[in-house]
Amino acid sequence: MKVLGAMVTSLAAAAAFVLAFVVTPQASAATLTEVTNFGTNPSNLRMHLYVPDRTQPNPGVLLAIHYCTGTGPNYYSGTEFARLADQYGFIVIYPSATRSGQCFDVSSPQALRRDGGSDPVGLVSMVRYVLQRYNGDYSKVFVTGTSSGAMTTNVMLANYPDVFAAGAAFAGVPASCFATTDGSSWNSACANGQVNKTPQEWGNLVRGAYPGYNGARPRVQLWHGTNDDTLRYPNFTEEIEQWTNVHGLSTTPTSTDYPQSSWTRTRYGDKVEAISIQGGSHNVLVSGMALRAIQFFGLDRTGPTTTDLTNSTTTTVPDPTGACRVAYAVSSWNTGLTASISVTNTGTSPVNGWQLAFTLPSGQTITSGWSATYSPTSGAVTARNVSYNGTLNPGASTGIGFQASHTGNTGKPTSFTLNGAACTVA
Repeated sequence: MKVLGAMVTSLAAAAAFVLAFVVTPQASAATLTEVTNFGTNPSNLRMHLYVPDRTQPNPGVLLAIHYCTGTGPNYYSGTEFARLADQYGFIVIYPSATRSGQCFDVSSPQALRRDGGSDPVGLVSMVRYVLQRYNGDYSKVFVTGTSSGAMTTNVMLANYPDVFAAGAAFAGVPASCFATTDGSSWNSACANGQVNKTPQEWGNLVRGAYPGYNGARPRVQLWHGTNDDTLRYPNFTEEIEQWTNVHGLSTTPTSTDYPQSSWTRTRYGDKVEAISIQGGSHNVLVSGMALRAIQFFGLDRTGPTTTDLTNSTTTTVPDPTGACRVAYAVSSWNTGLTASISVTNTGTSPVNGWQLAFTLPSGQTITSGWSATYSPTSGAVTARNVSYNGTLNPGASTGIGFQASHTGNTGKPTSFTLNGAACTVA
């Protein structure tokens, strides 16, 4: 119990920063509501739910998991996920751990296998309840969390790969790294970054959580600060090794870029994305990062209608797939090129949240980009807006671009779609 107490004290200090980062309330009638009797719940977790005033017709579902000493309501008020749910029409589940220290179980044998018992069973019950109660989209279920919640994110992706399409872990450790057999919930060796396994060994732990499963595996986004003194930075490398192995990928990045001055983002195909924060502490989740996770999930993609759950009405919103025009210029050299892209809304309605789809010529691979996120880095690419250029009013334009390598073909894409609608090529 002394070790657990030390853990809680350490993570309580880390949580203080998170609690200080409070999102400004939005004008909305939606409120955080506690749900009981949501299904099998062996560890008596509590469930709070945020359903925006308006949701997509078949809304996506996000399970957002708090840190040690936290609660679901803390995580609701201290992160940006609810505000983003208001903007994009998805539903957020905020669970609360109820054991001493308020950490989630990522250590016991029961927690580290599918339907074995403990917290993961209660968490997946919450997800299934929301999907059924609110006619959710089973293909758009995601999980995210910080610290204890990040560790739980990796465990949930391992236990329930058929439930979650993707996850984002902010300052976590690999799935099963925290495993113990003596009843303790704290693993000092793992926390200190001293558990070093091969990618195959890490991947085997994920596969062992759901033996016999041969279906698709969730995409994973990982975040870690280099100065994390609670769950130390070597865990970041071990997480990358785990999830690249699960997806059958090399640990050598397919691309590296720098979205902000202290960030290094490495991508491994279109399945794993890892962001290292130079000088970052354990309190790695700060303003703007939640949006990056939402964009990685694809929850920022809006449709033409929304459903008002309060009044049971469906409202048509401005068509986000209105007319568009794209100008695309290439400057090339030896084995590299720069593409500058201008996207113009030529329709009569605003576009709120956009994605520009195009196919790169053979041999071109994006190595870095600006003013949009790009995934995957070759072939059929989708560029998605960032926080500051998500709205395109009628007649408005935004400029984006990227650098790419090439093997001799410096040509341009032949067609573009904006939110699924074909664009005129200038």
